[in-house]
Amino acid sequence: MLSQVVNDVLLYLADLGYFGIALGLMIEIIPSEIVLSYGGFMISQGTIGWPLAIVAAVIGGLFSQLFLYWFARYGGRPLILKYGKYLLITEHHLDLAERWFIKYGQGVIFGARFIPVVRHAISIPAGLAKMDQTKFSVYTILAIIPWSILFLYLGDTLGTNWRSIKEVAAPYTNGVLIAAVVMIIVYVALKKRQRTT
Repeated sequence: MLSQVVNDVLLYLADLGYFGIALGLMIEIIPSEIVLSYGGFMISQGTIGWPLAIVAAVIGGLFSQLFLYWFARYGGRPLILKYGKYLLITEHHLDLAERWFIKYGQGVIFGARFIPVVRHAISIPAGLAKMDQTKFSVYTILAIIPWSILFLYLGDTLGTNWRSIKEVAAPYTNGVLIAAVVMIIVYVALKKRQRTT
């Protein structure tokens, strides 16, 4: 069951419509899965529509990750270590994300978006490495779109039962996680093959 604070924040965001979805994903006070499933519930109630809900989700999700990217690119690792805790990024998260980025390269930005813990932190090593911002944004958007559609759809389907999203989404998120790991493995294998030819 959702806490009263989370419920109050969601009600406030609901009053803002599409902007509320974007804002909720931008500031990440509440996990994206809950914000998006509540967005799906609003779709089921006819408060908002599908196309603009997806646009709002993409804008909010992208700016959330761009903020971390800019924070790392222009602030550097010392700033991340000092203030990362306020963004819920620990040194462990940073070390793990850096290892992934170094090991798998820039293409991991897409696949890592579906992996817990690494999902948000992966933007930081991309910023530290000064990855091309356009390429970073494209990989991020390509990952945000299916993730947003999935949870908006589940929220729309569940309607007033959207609060049970965690249990209902588990089989889907596990499937997405497996698919993401497979994609990363294939990507790494192709990269290694390119290097040897």
